[in-house]
Amino acid sequence: MFKENPLPIILFSFAVILATAVMQYQQPDYSFFDGGYIIAILLTIFLKDDLHTRIFGFTGLALTVISISYPNSSLTTTQVLLQHLFSAVVIIMTMVLVIYLKRLYRSLEKEEQQVTALFEYATEGIVLTNGKGQIILVNPEAERLFGYEKAELLGQKIEMLIPHRYLENHHRYREEFYHAPGNRRMGQGRDLFARKKDNSEFPVEISLSYFSDKKGQYVIAFIIDITQRKEAEQKLLQQKEQLEKVTNDVRKLNADLETKVEERTLILKEALQELERSQHELEDALSKEKELSEIKSRFVSMASHEFRTPLSTILSSATLIGRYQKTDEQPQREKHIRRVKDAVKHLNDLLEDFLSFGKLEEGKVETQITNIDIHELVQEVEEEMKPMLKDRQEFITRYEGSAMCTTDKRLIKHTLINLFSNAIKFSETGKPVRVTVVTADGELRIVVQDEGIGIAKEDQEYLFESFFRAKNAFNIQGTGLGLHIVKRYIGLLNGTIHFESELNMGTTVTVVIPCRK
Repeated sequence: MFKENPLPIILFSFAVILATAVMQYQQPDYSFFDGGYIIAILLTIFLKDDLHTRIFGFTGLALTVISISYPNSSLTTTQVLLQHLFSAVVIIMTMVLVIYLKRLYRSLEKEEQQVTALFEYATEGIVLTNGKGQIILVNPEAERLFGYEKAELLGQKIEMLIPHRYLENHHRYREEFYHAPGNRRMGQGRDLFARKKDNSEFPVEISLSYFSDKKGQYVIAFIIDITQRKEAEQKLLQQKEQLEKVTNDVRKLNADLETKVEERTLILKEALQELERSQHELEDALSKEKELSEIKSRFVSMASHEFRTPLSTILSSATLIGRYQKTDEQPQREKHIRRVKDAVKHLNDLLEDFLSFGKLEEGKVETQITNIDIHELVQEVEEEMKPMLKDRQEFITRYEGSAMCTTDKRLIKHTLINLFSNAIKFSETGKPVRVTVVTADGELRIVVQDEGIGIAKEDQEYLFESFFRAKNAFNIQGTGLGLHIVKRYIGLLNGTIHFESELNMGTTVTVVIPCRK
């Protein structure tokens, strides 16, 4: 609508304005000359800029107002004023109308340009067909996709773009779409192909839309060439298959490796276990050998000391007895005989401890459970131990509970002898030995308490070890096996033994063993 070269329109409009003003001045009796200003304004409708319309409009308005003052012989002043006032109103309305129409057309032109740009520069091929399936419009991208010129496509059936193998069914599909039109994508779930001018085919993706007007029904097809996508999908599918194959190979390899690793791990574990077992056996053997060496060393040291003293006593007493031959020297002979007997008894005790220790180490000690009178057994041991009591020493014994108990009499007696002997041996003259025997709740509890030299704290943790002698007991006869043997005996009876001791204040030993009435 708008002219690219506005100069001719501007000059023509200016000429109309000028001619109208001259004739109006020469013939003031005729007011219809004001129509020239309206014609000049209407001519500016072909000019894009609103400024020209305003210039010619306001120019015509000004000249119309000026013409009121021209001399007029046929009309009164009022008539002239009304005529030119009407002309001024018409000029103003014409100017406004032209400006409105120009703006409306510019808006339509802009929208048309946008639609044209969208159509022309779309990256999708666009094909418009009428109700007969004839192509009436295509965009440049469609021309490029199919290899046709625009003139070659216009007026042709849409089937010229369909592969030959699909032509038989396409007519039916097209008719069905026209009877039930709708916006939708074609080929859901299947591949679509289009045919080029050279009859080659390429995969496409097609979306259909439609619209209707007075002339009929139209279908718009939006076409996308998906050749690259299909190639990428095919390549991706091949890569997926290769990846699955590699994955399966890797999985199989991992399974084989895991099996081999498990086998090697099992072999290594067995080897480590065997090595560890051998190491433990070696450590046990070395420990036993070391312990045996220490026991031998202690035994030699202890035996050389403990056997020398009674043997020396026996030798000296036997020599002295031979010198006392007179009748009045009988007390001296009896004194040395008692010394010989005590020495022999001490040797016998030493041998008894060694034999007991040897049997325990060899595992030859067996328990013989019988029903015994524990009160009677304690009294029996006390009677046997009375000759060992020092001056003004005595047993203070207290019993609680039943006298009858089921246990090993021999092991209990050996335990009592050892505990009583230690209490007497390590106590001073005049210090009593307190014994408490309690049977209750299926247990036998024996408590032996003395007021002797006690045991130093640093020695207490080693008290039950074989051949151990406390520092303050080196000058007192003993093998260091007594409490070790007692603990082993109590262990065979499933019992416990513990002690409380304070240096120079005495020691309390408590033995607890199971006891059934």
